[in-house]
Amino acid sequence: MTATLTTRPAISAAGLRKTFGSTVVLDDVDLTVTEGTVFALLGPNGAGKTTMVRILATLLPADGGSIRVAGHDLARDPDGVRAAIGLTGQFAAVDRLLTVRENLWLMARLHRLGRAEAGRRVARLIERLDLGASARKPASLLSGGQQRRLDLAMTLVGDPRLLFLDEPTTGLDPRSRHAMWQIVRELVAEGVTVFLTTQYLDEADQLADRIAVLDHGRVVVEGTPDELKRRIPGGHLLLRFTDPAAWRAAAAALATAHRDEDALTLQVPGDGDVASLRAVLGTLDRVRAEPGSLTIHTPDLDDVFFAFTGAPAADAALEETR
Repeated sequence: MTATLTTRPAISAAGLRKTFGSTVVLDDVDLTVTEGTVFALLGPNGAGKTTMVRILATLLPADGGSIRVAGHDLARDPDGVRAAIGLTGQFAAVDRLLTVRENLWLMARLHRLGRAEAGRRVARLIERLDLGASARKPASLLSGGQQRRLDLAMTLVGDPRLLFLDEPTTGLDPRSRHAMWQIVRELVAEGVTVFLTTQYLDEADQLADRIAVLDHGRVVVEGTPDELKRRIPGGHLLLRFTDPAAWRAAAAALATAHRDEDALTLQVPGDGDVASLRAVLGTLDRVRAEPGSLTIHTPDLDDVFFAFTGAPAADAALEETR
């Protein structure tokens, strides 16, 4: 995660609303994204995440609300917004018949870059996103991870200061996902703002400075990853015993523990910090009850997600197809 060096908003939305027929997809959403940070929007399928991205990227009109993106009023100056942003969607938008280099050249020409500047930018992006060995290959021959990197490179041709990444690592193997994470960190270190939607909660935990959880069209909780995890109860130390006598001695000494005599386990409430762990181990030493193993569980973003999101929206598929 990155250190916040500015408090200026890259995105500010108040009362953002969108409906499709009688279905309310975004219901008076308020949102602020600070420049030079990663902001992650989480939520179940149908919650409104992709609709939010499409509105902020000028691809879909809002039905209501006041919205500014990259310093421009979204309704009055959509061209100003488009000039400042880049969007990488859920699926790689590359021409599979063109080579890597040709795809990037096409994007450079669409941005009306001069030949010299286009050549410099294309060469720099090929090197930066580790596409050199594939530069002369048709996009159809690239792996999934390479296609996603090419898709991101095409977005970066326009040198955006605000980057929308809509589930950018879906379908990638762990190595490709980590490579994409590193690219995102480098971009943010250079001052780029990233608005990220993802189904991978560990991805949000790794990258995001702030997270908002969207459910049924509303932001139900927002904060830093650590703030959100602290809001969830359930941290505990799980002790497993192999000796029934040791289990009974420990159960008598640890009055707050949840007991499972059949499994010979004790679940001791706690936040997993060193002091609480030392206190439990000290108690076990005093009663000479040595566990066979112990596991520390602290709330994670999975716990946050399940705690703050409810049942699937009735028309979940509607939002994804718009």
